[in-house]
Amino acid sequence: MIRSNTPQGTHAADANPAAHATVIPVAQAPFLDEAQRESLRLLLSVMIPASARHGVPGADDPLILADVLVTLGRQPEAAMDALARLHQVAAGPLANLAPEQRASAIQDFRQQHRGRAMLLVSVAVQCYYRDDRVMQSLGMEPRPPFPQGFSVEQGDWSLLDPVRARAPMWRP
Repeated sequence: MIRSNTPQGTHAADANPAAHATVIPVAQAPFLDEAQRESLRLLLSVMIPASARHGVPGADDPLILADVLVTLGRQPEAAMDALARLHQVAAGPLANLAPEQRASAIQDFRQQHRGRAMLLVSVAVQCYYRDDRVMQSLGMEPRPPFPQGFSVEQGDWSLLDPVRARAPMWRP
């Protein structure tokens, strides 16, 4: 996971993320060629664009992109296959298309290759929401959930009453 390396006792918001970040350069994703990396970056920018209103980066931010590449590196064949299918649907790299054509190609990719698209979406969302800046924008302390955990507001447990009232569904 790529996270900002904020010194112990320093709140991450007080630190400059660019100055204290461990970044794996995009060029170090040897399983993807330059066109695939650029298509992935453009895809991420469409999936989760930056928001000045909320003060958060887009999923194409260099730190988040680096985390996406590291995470996809755990299943390089699937990542390469997904990006190859994206290029097939787009008739080439996304960088060769105008923004409107890009959006249409991405939509077609999602419809034609749902499973492959879900791999990229899942990794993008996972990496995006573990970024310190995004966690802070959500009012969360930028830290892993274990061992301290996070408080979860209690819900209405009576909603489970119909499930509890059902007969057992397992075999003896």
